[in-house]
Formats: sequence, structure tokens, C-alpha cells
Amino acid sequence: MPVDDILLEAEEQMSNAVEFLKTELRGIRTGRASSALVEYIKVDYFGTPTELRQLAGISTPEANLIIIKPFDPSSIKEIERAIQASDLGITPNSDGRIIRLTIPPLSGERRKQLAHQVKQLGEHTKVVIRNARRDANKKIDTEKKEGSLPEDDAEKAKEDIQDLTKEYEKKTDEALQNKIKEIEEL
Repeated sequence: MPVDDILLEAEEQMSNAVEFLKTELRGIRTGRASSALVEYIKVDYFGTPTELRQLAGISTPEANLIIIKPFDPSSIKEIERAIQASDLGITPNSDGRIIRLTIPPLSGERRKQLAHQVKQLGEHTKVVIRNARRDANKKIDTEKKEGSLPEDDAEKAKEDIQDLTKEYEKKTDEALQNKIKEIEEL
């Protein structure tokens, strides 16, 4: 396998890990209403797990309020159940047509828990990035042993892989710092 392909594959895995982290971070509550908190909640809609954003219009008219307006009013009970079953810790209020979620301010202890959760997600992402580095280095070593890659090129490729690893770990750290700052500010 050519070195460029190995580097591209490693970078793709690292990039996917960081994008997954960013998606997960959007769903962590900060005390400010955001449609991202609920849009990925799975609702049992006629026996099929469906994301809430596909079943309802979601808006945030105020900083501490999320309004969910189901496209199909008969699905309101299932949406309420899904919200209660999620780990948001918010009780939905319904009038039969729309669901209101009032976002309470975060306590100091809850902020610490959320910050810890964010750091755990970051560590998991870094493990995925490092595993991509390890796999790419193994492929480089295999190519070198087979004789299809000169030693100088193999060392250069490993340096490039390490540079990629540092770059994506830095992106992970930036995403974590931004989310932790957001949690602590409110």
C-alpha cells in the first residue's frame, strides 16, 4: 500500500473521530436552550427508532426554553417518553399540540459532572486518534519489511503520521476547551 494511502486513511479516521466528538458535544446541556440537545433523541415512531428532528419542528424562542411541535400530533406521547428516557434530566410539559422543555440553570455540582463527561469524551477521541496512528505505523513497518518502502521514506512517513496525530489531538483539545468554557460560563 502506498504511503499516501496509509496517511490518507489515518487522517480520515482521525478526522471522523474529531467530528464524532463535536456531534456528541452538541448534545451536552449547558444551561442555555439549544435544539441540538434534543434533535438526536430516538423516538419509537410506529416501531421504528426515529430521530426527533425528523418528527417535529424544534425551536428555541428563549434562552431557557425549547419548543417541540410534532408534525404528527399523535406522536406527542412517544416524544415525551423518549425525552424522559434520555439523560437530559428535563421533564417535558405538553398541551396536546406542542411540548415545552424549560432548561433549568445548572448547579455547581452538575457543571462539574458535565465537565468530567466532556473530558471523558475527549479522552475516548484521543484513544481513537492514537489507535489510527498505531495502525498506520504498523502498515508502514509492514511495507518496510516487505522491501517496498525504503527506510528513509518509512521514517518520514512515521513523522508525518505523528504530525497528523498532534494536529488532531490539538483539534480535540480545542473542542473540549470551548465546551468546558461554555458549561462554566452560564
